[in-house]
Amino acid sequence: MRVWLSLGSNIDPEFNIRLAVDTLRRIFGSLVLSGVYKSEAVGFDGASFLNMIVGLDTDMAAPQLMERLRGVEDQQGRIRDDRDKNAPRTLDIDLLTYGNLPVQVGRVLLPRDEITRYAFVLLPLAEVAGDEVHPLTGLTYGELWAAFDKSEQSLNPVELDLN
Repeated sequence: MRVWLSLGSNIDPEFNIRLAVDTLRRIFGSLVLSGVYKSEAVGFDGASFLNMIVGLDTDMAAPQLMERLRGVEDQQGRIRDDRDKNAPRTLDIDLLTYGNLPVQVGRVLLPRDEITRYAFVLLPLAEVAGDEVHPLTGLTYGELWAAFDKSEQSLNPVELDLN
């Protein structure tokens, strides 16, 4: 099953993005990597984020996969504060899609609505999966990016060696 993940960090982000990619490679093998983009924090005042998309193939069920990804976040020092969802973070990994079907995992509906709301998710996803169809909109990720209002959120490409 092909899944797409969103990775983000605004605490020592270059180190943490590299470490996350290395860890995901050790766990899942071959990865599809988008470019890395710097973006301002959205919805709160904070340090800028580095963001990217990672694609991988897995046989894990969605709940187990989400738990495994949470473990990777925890290994990298992710501190969860239920009172402040927008706190700075060493690593944030969001499971965006699980195959090409809508899936409910606890309170999370996949594909996540962040795909169509945030440039830092949609642009790199369109970069690596532009021809794939969003199962709820019926549009490809490339079409969604072409129609996205780019005036609200600025992104800057960042050179980061992830090999």
